[in-house]
Parts: sequence; structure tokens; C-alpha cells
Amino acid sequence: MVSLGLVVSQFNRDVTEQMEERATEAATDRGAEVVETLRVPGAYDAPLAADRLARRDEIDAVAVVGTIVTGDTDHDQVIADAAAKGLTDVSLDRDTPVTFGVSGPGMSGAEARERVDKGTEAVDAAVELAEEL
Repeated sequence: MVSLGLVVSQFNRDVTEQMEERATEAATDRGAEVVETLRVPGAYDAPLAADRLARRDEIDAVAVVGTIVTGDTDHDQVIADAAAKGLTDVSLDRDTPVTFGVSGPGMSGAEARERVDKGTEAVDAAVELAEEL
């Protein structure tokens, strides 16, 4: 059985709570177990939490879920780029799969609500990578 860590961004909570539900359902469907969930303020904060989980021997992979909606500036792109790079670095530094189930940037809140299945996708990818590696 694959043991997962789950990181959930709380910004846009109405969306990310649904993503978390989908992620935990996907873990159950895949025969995996979410052994710990860490909630962080936003996607930008996810790499540190993912790193803490990836350090633990009992965690085989980490799935990260969140959403980044657009505003009046390019801030959403900056956040998405930083989060993606940070999570990639954690995965490579810790030799542990860390999957990116963050929707956005460049989308509205309505578009984010249509993409709650990113939670499922993040867990599916984490389980597949853990089993393959």
C-alpha cells in the first residue's frame, strides 16, 4: 500500500476543500492511504510543507492540491511558477514523488470550481510514481 502525504492550500477554500475530498477519495479507490494532511495558507507555501512530509520515512509520495485564480496583475503567474519550481526541487532533493495538483494560473473562480478533479489527478499521479519507482 502506498502511503501519501497531502498538502492542501487554503486560499480559495471553497474550491480546495472539494479538491481535498476528491484526493482522499482517489487514495481510497487506489488502495493508498493518506497518512497526514497539512493545510497551508496558499500554493506558494506548499513546497515547505511538501518537504516536511517527503522527509518522513513512512511517506512514499506527496500530493499537493490548490488553486490559483487570476487577479488584476501577473501575481498569479509568479505564484504558480514559484510553487511549481519549489515542488519540483523538493521531489528531486528528497527523491520522493511530489505531484502538482494546483489549477491555474490565469483562470477565474468559476473555472477553478470546474477543475476540482485536480485533486484526483494529483493522487493518481503520486500513487503511480510511487509504485513505478
